[in-house]
Amino acid sequence: MKDEKWVEELNRYFEGLRIIEKYQQEAREHFDQFCEFIVEPAFEALEQALAARRIKIRYKREKYSSIHLQVNFPQSNVDNFHYTIILPKNSIELKLILRTAGRKDRKSPLVEKERPFMPEVKPENILKLGKEDIILDVIDKLKEFNYAVRTSPD
Repeated sequence: MKDEKWVEELNRYFEGLRIIEKYQQEAREHFDQFCEFIVEPAFEALEQALAARRIKIRYKREKYSSIHLQVNFPQSNVDNFHYTIILPKNSIELKLILRTAGRKDRKSPLVEKERPFMPEVKPENILKLGKEDIILDVIDKLKEFNYAVRTSPD
């Protein structure tokens, strides 16, 4: 009888691993859908709006792990601001991280900040966001960074 108990426990262990792997794969697939159908269209719209102000942006996606936006100084190829949405390794839900970085001027070092991505949005509602939500968040973080830099005493 005791021998059967350990076999059951071993089977539960392997079933638990299978469930974790399933949720991790689903999280990666949902993140990829989020990037393709929500974030990339938002970045494209932002790219067009900023191009009218002679500001170039670049963006790229690392499948299943991150999507990155870079805003350059006006009429320059020097990066001014970075906005990166990250799916943490081994995630089982869309509890994402936002990494922003920026530089005060073309010769300043990048100052980086990491925080939860839209903490007010539950992981199960991330796929319900619209491109406007993403654009507004990028503008908010860009504004927050630039206002802080421009009003800093140093």
